[in-house]
Amino acid sequence: MPKLVDHQKRKEQIAKATWRVILKQGMESTTVRNIAKEAKLSLGSLRHYFSSQDDLLTYAMELVKEQAERRIISIASQNLPPQEKVLKMLLEIVPTNDEKMAEMEVWLTFTAHHKYKNQGPIDDGIFSGIKKMMLYLKNENILKEQINTDLESEKLYALIDGLALHAMFDRKRVNSERVEAVIRDYLHGICSKQENDTP
Repeated sequence: MPKLVDHQKRKEQIAKATWRVILKQGMESTTVRNIAKEAKLSLGSLRHYFSSQDDLLTYAMELVKEQAERRIISIASQNLPPQEKVLKMLLEIVPTNDEKMAEMEVWLTFTAHHKYKNQGPIDDGIFSGIKKMMLYLKNENILKEQINTDLESEKLYALIDGLALHAMFDRKRVNSERVEAVIRDYLHGICSKQENDTP
């Protein structure tokens, strides 16, 4: 009986092999041959799923976004107080563990390579996600009255980006506890109703 192959899992396996090549050897080494070797597949098998190197790299980068989005969607569906829910979603963007650290390194490496090739900016979806979170807090009536949601979205985007970079380059100082404390303090500053307050 022929062996059944889960094609989606195989594509993700190849994408994750691509991440490992990027992390270990850099973007210049992300050849189809090196990726096939890392994935323990023949070149023919790999080309069955991706007809070109560009198709493979695009899929590998989209998978980084998809994994983060899945985690965020899972949190969004939980029955949590609004401020706590937003905090948990934001913590999925900042690299506070090995898995997210690898995702961030891959994404930054790919983004730098993309810019070097003059292929324009890449939308990581974070800014639009932050705008939705800010609107969610507003609709839940817990933002302070004077808050300008557009301006605060820009400030929060800059904060999350900065935390992500500092967490990557100084993991000992900017650890998960520090990151959470900074984001929690920021949310405390823009919200009028604190979730640990008694009614």
